[in-house]
Order: sequence, then C-alpha cells, then structure tokens
Amino acid sequence: MRTSAGPRAFLLTFTLLCTLLGLGCPLSCEVCKGPGPTCNGKMKTCEDGKDACVVVVGESSTKGRQSVNTYKACMKFKDCYSGFVSTTVGPKDYMVSNAYCCQSDGCNQGSIPSPQNNRTENGLQCPACIAPFQETCPGTQAARCVGQETHCIYFAGNVQAGIINTKFATRGCATESACYTKAESEVPSASYLYFLHRADCLPAPQPPGRAE
Repeated sequence: MRTSAGPRAFLLTFTLLCTLLGLGCPLSCEVCKGPGPTCNGKMKTCEDGKDACVVVVGESSTKGRQSVNTYKACMKFKDCYSGFVSTTVGPKDYMVSNAYCCQSDGCNQGSIPSPQNNRTENGLQCPACIAPFQETCPGTQAARCVGQETHCIYFAGNVQAGIINTKFATRGCATESACYTKAESEVPSASYLYFLHRADCLPAPQPPGRAE
C-alpha cells in the first residue's frame, strides 16, 4: 500500500532539488507570536527580499506591567541581530530580548534562552522619553542605565501591533548591541514590529568626576 509523503518530507525534497538545480528557492520559516518563552506555528514561505528566519524572546515592562513573549518570522538578514539587547526608558519602562537569526529552512523552530534581566544601575544616564503617535520626543527626562547599557538611543518610526500601525518616538539607555539597528530597517521585538526611520545610538556621557 502506498503512503503519501508528509509535509516535512516534501519540504526536504523541494529544498534538495533547489540546491542541486541552483534555482534559488525561497526560504521557509516557522511563524508565530505568543506569550511565554516559546511559541509554535506553521511553516511559511518568506516573501521576496526576506532571506532569514528569526526567533526573539523578550521581557518587557510598560508602566510596571511585565510580560514575556516570543516572536518567530521571516526577515531581512541584513537587519537581523543575533544576541542580547536591553533598553531602558524609565524604572518601570524597559525591554530586554534575546534573538537568533539563521538562513536555512525551519532553522527558527524550537526555543532559545530567555534574556537575563540585570536591573542594577551602572551610574550612566541618558535623555529619556516615550511619545506614542509622534515622530519626535524631547528627552527632557533622564533614564538611569542598568546592567550592560552603555549607550543612548533615539528611535523613531512606526510600530505595528496586530492590525494597528502607528507612529512612535523614544529615547533612553541601551546596550551597545542596539547600535546594530539602522534607520530604514524592520526590527521585530517579542511583542511588536518596528519600522525605523530614525535610529541614533551614541555612547552615554560619563557622569562628572567619573574616569573614562
């Protein structure tokens, strides 16, 4: 009795044919988003221009409301950063994430470690603000940097949450890894998808009396 091949067997066969024939076939990634340190979804073919799979696990706090979420999808490899990023806008407003980028079919399946969240202040400060629905924010407040955060960021653009897409601007502390993010890039967090028009990242100024 003949049995039909499952979707994984078909995908493997299709990938081998693409490789052998040099067809440049599109990448397939697991796609999902949900609460907790992992999520599971369907394999989807990436659209043109997206040549990487990503999985992001993040912990965020908005006005003290904490959550852990996971995001898996296709994205452009040039915009993708593998590793830890931490940003702080205020004592109750921060985001830490761990991400992994890869370029083979289904390579973002499974889980990655949740990010470590060191909230110990390191003595540095940055201008801080959050401005939803705006393209700029003044940074008249000061954020106290924590852990490995040694840089000041100014990000602005559009943020997408489900079907909602709106302008935003924010300033605060960040790890040096945040400097990998460039303007005109599409950057996922575990909860939102950011389309950045501005991405400034500079070393945080040393406080008076502190040696370089």
